[in-house]
Amino acid sequence: MERAVRRIFERYERFFNRSLGDEVDTNELSSLYASEFIGASPAGVRTGKNDAQFKQVMAKGYDHYRAIGTKGMRMRNVRFSPIDDLHCVAHVSWTATYARKDQPDVAIDFDVHYLVQVLDGEPKVFGWVSGDEQALLKQHGII
Repeated sequence: MERAVRRIFERYERFFNRSLGDEVDTNELSSLYASEFIGASPAGVRTGKNDAQFKQVMAKGYDHYRAIGTKGMRMRNVRFSPIDDLHCVAHVSWTATYARKDQPDVAIDFDVHYLVQVLDGEPKVFGWVSGDEQALLKQHGII
């Protein structure tokens, strides 16, 4: 299970970085997620469906990342907490790099905890818990 789950985040890292320079392949993006999911952050808990609206929202999210100067995303580490034979929490440590006007680039480390289900060897993210992205970006002068 760990190998399959690690591969999905390696795919996500490659996808994220390609999407910063090109248009977002929303079909590839949606292939990483289960048909329904849950997300939790300081903004609250939300549920969603992996549908056309999700693809549209995610494409707009990448437009935003480009607009604020996101240059790259690098996965530093993945740690696993198995739940059972089909489910785990993947604790992923990321580093995002941002360009800032008239200042050096800044790298920001953060963690996201993903709920992952593996069926027939195929991992899908069905949830995540993240910190306050907006506060972190403000703290580092990105927004």
